[in-house]
Amino acid sequence: MTISRRLFSTALAAVLALPLLSGGLAQAADKTVRIGYQKYGTLVLLKGKGLLEKKLEKIGYTVTWTEFPAGPQLLEALNVGAVDFGTTGETPPIFAQAAGAPLVYIAHEPPAARGEAILVPKDSPIKTVADLKGKTVTLNKGSNVHYLLVKALEEAGLKYTDIKTSFLPPADARAAFEQGAVDAWVIWDPFQAAAEVAIEARELRNGEGIVPNHQFYLGAKSFVDNNPEAVDVVIEAVGEIDEWAKANTAAAAAELAPSVGIPEDVLAVALERQSYGVKAIDESVVKQQQAIADTFFELGLIPEKISIADVVRKGGA
Repeated sequence: MTISRRLFSTALAAVLALPLLSGGLAQAADKTVRIGYQKYGTLVLLKGKGLLEKKLEKIGYTVTWTEFPAGPQLLEALNVGAVDFGTTGETPPIFAQAAGAPLVYIAHEPPAARGEAILVPKDSPIKTVADLKGKTVTLNKGSNVHYLLVKALEEAGLKYTDIKTSFLPPADARAAFEQGAVDAWVIWDPFQAAAEVAIEARELRNGEGIVPNHQFYLGAKSFVDNNPEAVDVVIEAVGEIDEWAKANTAAAAAELAPSVGIPEDVLAVALERQSYGVKAIDESVVKQQQAIADTFFELGLIPEKISIADVVRKGGA
């Protein structure tokens, strides 16, 4: 009887300890920063160098990385709770916020207006944006270049409804473009640089003078609110990689080439058009984003008006 009581007591203690143990394990598991990244950019370099892992380890965090083909897909993952942090251009967070995604703007890179453009085949009869009237233009719906297309058409005296749109991700859009299934392609670097070099695609209009083309660092609101130190560490690491890439374009191109499958010389072109120097979100950037959001609402591309200022991180970054 003594033995059975002792066994019972031991078993009971183990059972009572399970919630505490599982709670502790859950808490430890939660100390992970799940980052979504695209094939190109600062986050790819950050991942490759392993700098962030070392910085986060000091405050008890780990990091996981998931690749996405473009910003809209990345922010959909953030919306469903699959990632905590990522980077996209200007337009994806507007569509995501309008769809109810619990995102927060954390920081941004300076404008890089030449890093996106409307391209046409080298022998295309299309010479100006005005010539796109009635033509089919392919782009990734909700991506950064969506706003470039709207503003370029406006500048040329055309309405968004004056063209036909074919929404395709970069790889499919490139194929359609090369096969002549579409008349023009609105795309960003490094896909833009690759098309210009490999198939001599001709630039019809880039973003200079009509769109800023910012890159934003975004987070899931619950993660940003509950893990401010980890968020600050990520932004600090991004800043360090930014400075390195700015001073070492050739080396950065060499590091990126294997992951994106694009030759170093092409990436060097794209990197020269990129901007560097991560910064906090200021009032001027909020106004620029709000102008994009208001334009998309007026065009019926998003279902309701949104306020960018409501989803900007307060303090930090």
